[in-house]
Amino acid sequence: MPAEFEAVAEPGGRKPDPVLVVDEMFRRFGGLTAVHVHHLEVQRGTITSLIGPNGAGKTTLFNLLTGFDKPNAGEWHLDGGPLVGISSYEVARRGMVRTFQLTKSLARLSVLDNVVLGAPDQPGERLVRALVGGWRRRESENETKALELLDRFGLAEKRDDYAGSLSGGQRKLLEMARALMVDPAVIMLDEPMAGVNPALTEDLLVHIKNLRDVEGKTVVFIEHDMDVVMDISDWVVCLAEGSVISEGPPAHVASDRAVIDAYLGSTHGEHA
Repeated sequence: MPAEFEAVAEPGGRKPDPVLVVDEMFRRFGGLTAVHVHHLEVQRGTITSLIGPNGAGKTTLFNLLTGFDKPNAGEWHLDGGPLVGISSYEVARRGMVRTFQLTKSLARLSVLDNVVLGAPDQPGERLVRALVGGWRRRESENETKALELLDRFGLAEKRDDYAGSLSGGQRKLLEMARALMVDPAVIMLDEPMAGVNPALTEDLLVHIKNLRDVEGKTVVFIEHDMDVVMDISDWVVCLAEGSVISEGPPAHVASDRAVIDAYLGSTHGEHA
């Protein structure tokens, strides 16, 4: 069942239990303001969709929040802890991971090895601990967890195949499996449905819903397909020209004239 919570449906509205809080985040590229978010909160245990026209700043915001880019100004907190100046791998260690619109699988490694690589704190990666020993047990545990995730995402039979041999949709599933090796609190998905055939899209939707419903994870994802957004979201945030122009439950945002003008347009008038 979708998460239920009460919050004011307006830009910058407060949430009862936010896991991610952003304040005055500002990013410029030359004379272009790519992101200027005054205040944004993401409710814990929900699926929040980030929508907006091309160039609205959605992926740039993802990059800033996850340490892949640095803002000109602003601060943001994950579960109360500041993330300003924290590198991307440290952000992941603190519990927020992301996937990419263009998948980042290591094509010439096996599917299984791609997932195992996502495991944090592997003692065999450090020279002294590798020489001392004791790392094989951790490696075995990581492989067991990776196999469980591959089975969950329907990729177990592909475990020994090169990741580069997978279809686009299967690589999306592989990225999600690898992200879950960290056991994150927040999962950021950048257009997970892009380039995926309709049959696999349904599987992806089920997996995303299970992250919330079964595991209690918080999911934030960028999506252009409004049917997907309306179906899966507890909360929707719309960006335009780098700023939040609307947020609220899906039906509220879909009927917001500012959103319609900025993004949905007349082709989605049935939602208005």
